[in-house]
Amino acid sequence: MTATGTLPATIGKFEVHGILGRGGMGTVYSAFDPTIQRPVAIKALIKRALDPEQAMGMLDRFKREAQAAGRLMHPNIVQVYDYGESQEVAFIAMELVAGKTLHQRLLERRRCDFKQIASLVEQLLSALEYAHQNGVIHQDIKPANILITSDGRLKVTDFGIAQVESTRMIVNNETIGTPHFMAPELINGSVATPSSDVYSAGTVAYELLTGQRAFSGTTAFVMRQVMDPEVKVAPPSQVDPRIAPELDEAVLKALAKRPEERFQNAAEFQLAFRRGIEATLRVVGDTPAPSQISPETTRNLSAAARLLRESSASASSLPGRIGPSSTQSTGAPVSSAHKPRLLVVDDEERILNSLKALFRDDFHVFATSNCSHALRFVEKFHMHAIISDQRMPEMLGVELLRRAKITSPTSMRLLLTGYSDLNAIVGSINEGEIFRFINKPWNNRDLKQIVHEAVEIGLTVGERRVMRVNTEVRQEMAVLVVDPSYELLRSAKEMLVGVCQIRHALDADAAMDQIDQHPVSIVLMDVEYTGAEGVALLKTLKHEKPDILSIVVTSASDSELMITLINQAQIFRFLNKPVNQQLVRSHLLAALERAQLLRESPELVKMYKPAPAMATLSSPDAGLPPPMPAIPIAVES
Repeated sequence: MTATGTLPATIGKFEVHGILGRGGMGTVYSAFDPTIQRPVAIKALIKRALDPEQAMGMLDRFKREAQAAGRLMHPNIVQVYDYGESQEVAFIAMELVAGKTLHQRLLERRRCDFKQIASLVEQLLSALEYAHQNGVIHQDIKPANILITSDGRLKVTDFGIAQVESTRMIVNNETIGTPHFMAPELINGSVATPSSDVYSAGTVAYELLTGQRAFSGTTAFVMRQVMDPEVKVAPPSQVDPRIAPELDEAVLKALAKRPEERFQNAAEFQLAFRRGIEATLRVVGDTPAPSQISPETTRNLSAAARLLRESSASASSLPGRIGPSSTQSTGAPVSSAHKPRLLVVDDEERILNSLKALFRDDFHVFATSNCSHALRFVEKFHMHAIISDQRMPEMLGVELLRRAKITSPTSMRLLLTGYSDLNAIVGSINEGEIFRFINKPWNNRDLKQIVHEAVEIGLTVGERRVMRVNTEVRQEMAVLVVDPSYELLRSAKEMLVGVCQIRHALDADAAMDQIDQHPVSIVLMDVEYTGAEGVALLKTLKHEKPDILSIVVTSASDSELMITLINQAQIFRFLNKPVNQQLVRSHLLAALERAQLLRESPELVKMYKPAPAMATLSSPDAGLPPPMPAIPIAVES
């Protein structure tokens, strides 16, 4: 048997069938127990493959894992059957669980509904309460150490740093564990208690509810955040507004920095979390998990959208024609259920009816004047594009699109309004991350072109209910600050120390030189200082390097400039002067996370496609021949 060579025929009495995975402490094999006649998992350490200076400590931890887990018999804890050791190998034989880790499930970016989250957290806390009652503190609860079976059962594994009594987490001057999920006292080397596991369970619950970690960044940065009593975790409801205050309270109490302010045992957290879920379900109702669209269906819909766009271009060149119509094509009519989905929200019935008529031949149109109904549509059906009015009685369009973004981040969002409201414009990008800002009255042909483009992009990028990435590799990424005053540069350096690289340029020309010479992920620019050259640079960048995200700082109240930067430069965020330092940090961290997502999933870059410089949807003759619309639209909202 070798460290990295061929598969061993046996380990101890167990027949080895294959490799399930490799981890920090060894290899896990699928095997069979010929005596009991059952499949098992074998976790093995090859002794000669260990660092001689660390071998004794690793073997001790390995044996301690078997001792800690071996005394526990619980349906939500992976059962240990046997421990063995020879001159060559040390191994643990344990229950073979068919499923994935919670970490793998989270990376798939599919959101669980509240009932599923409640079940998973309930099972986790039940396992921890049982372990604590039997004197075992896990000390490394994290998604990678939680297995989920195909039928939704949860199993806690890897008790490698657990103790059958309280212990300290520092060995040979090194902290053992995962800082993103570790309680502050463990990072500090203090004694572990059941509330330490409660904290870790709170981080898992937080990620299940929000799709993001309670603290993110490099390991060193996360450790500073966790240890700093002034750095507070954002309530989960700030990410998902459907979450009830009772659920916020339960999760935040579990994540309290001081152990005495937390739940003192898992049962207390379990009860509070259950009440919070029940309060949330009373508000949102018993909503099932969103239905998924198969890759084959997505490919077919994408092809259909391309054909629609091409036919739109050729049809619009004919007299009296404004776009495609499935009823006028030579092929068979397309079933509404198999068309791309478009959601239209406006509080005026005449506008809804006009938009439905405009798009019903091309898309499956969902139209409503009720924002709550619109959000339920987004929950139940993945929308490829969403058009929302801004001023509505129930909530503003910006807020509606913000909530839709949380539920369905790859739905392409368009804001439709008859007002040049500066706050709405800024909010539309910072909160809703809209694809286009469209003024009323609009040009039918322009509107159809934009919506077809948005739907095609929505089809191309596919459905993702949660967009998140591993945030531990940001240090190689660079933020370019374009600012001759050095004020922004000082803020960025202070806010992002240890997080990523910071570069500086005095003007637009120097910025382009920097971008040509060095990889840049984010551009942070004060457009008041850079002027027209800076605006031109941002537009050029989005066409030539669409994966670079831009954050603009300005005190100007020029609504037209803002709309131009949204539509033609696809600005990621706006910052108004005077600049709030914490907001700078928040926007930059969000941009870094999105830039990494674009690097890992380059197809998502299409979501930031800019509009052509000549297009202006507020003008009825935006450089195009006068259309002959089937339904004339000229309204004020």
